[in-house]
Amino acid sequence: MPAEHRLKEGAILKSEAQSFDLADERVWLVGDLHGNARWIQTLFPAMRRLDPTIRTILQLGDYGFDHDGRGTHAVDFWARKTGIERVLVTLGNHEAWDRIAPAQARAPGRAIRVSEVVWLLPRPFRMTIADRKVLSLGGASSVDKAIRTPGKDWFEEELITQAMETRAILGGRADLLLTHEAPVNAAPEVRAIIASNPDGYPPDALAISAAQRQRVQRVSNAVKPVLHFHGHMHTYGTAELGDGRRVVSLDRDTRVRNAGVLDLVTLTFEPLRGDHRGQ
Repeated sequence: MPAEHRLKEGAILKSEAQSFDLADERVWLVGDLHGNARWIQTLFPAMRRLDPTIRTILQLGDYGFDHDGRGTHAVDFWARKTGIERVLVTLGNHEAWDRIAPAQARAPGRAIRVSEVVWLLPRPFRMTIADRKVLSLGGASSVDKAIRTPGKDWFEEELITQAMETRAILGGRADLLLTHEAPVNAAPEVRAIIASNPDGYPPDALAISAAQRQRVQRVSNAVKPVLHFHGHMHTYGTAELGDGRRVVSLDRDTRVRNAGVLDLVTLTFEPLRGDHRGQ
């Protein structure tokens, strides 16, 4: 459904989508990008070398590019060069929420396209890819908000709310769960970071973050995905939960396991490796 809404500072909401029903049997999963255009010009060609047939990227938040600026222009440019037709963003905490939230309010429950290929997904959002049911639930807590400025680089809208959690659960089972925030039952690498708190974040910030992970876990327990992918923790790791579920944490930009290929027929995942980048 076309739209001509305008975001703050002139960004154009180019179109909307109630859902997606894609035939793609293989897609890319990509973790935090943090607006890193140089990483895009490394990552997208590396992905094409591994599999030039893939057309869809599922990005797991902290996308971080200005949605009307040079960053998204870089994504569009390298998408054209490498055959990517769509980047579907499960939003994170470090996003331009001052622009995104008003745009989403004007298109409630709909994905909004903000560039040639980039779509920002609402919370929650359901779609179908290769007949697999996919649930996206963006958002997370910024444990570093004490060093950020409210309304400038930190926004209350980042948080997953009770209403979002409830709507996600009411939608029923999903084969694939996409979040930015980690669940409680996360990979050992993620749990080690949480337990050690290497950057010394304050107790109040850690408590909010823990509550967000509990929300994600309740959603996961209810919808019972075979695979649950998340970003946010800046590490790669996997966990088998013993009930047929698997959790995968993707690393951040500049690190090779920032991305990988998901086969939706077999529900198997292959992370990108250094040799895939031609190193």
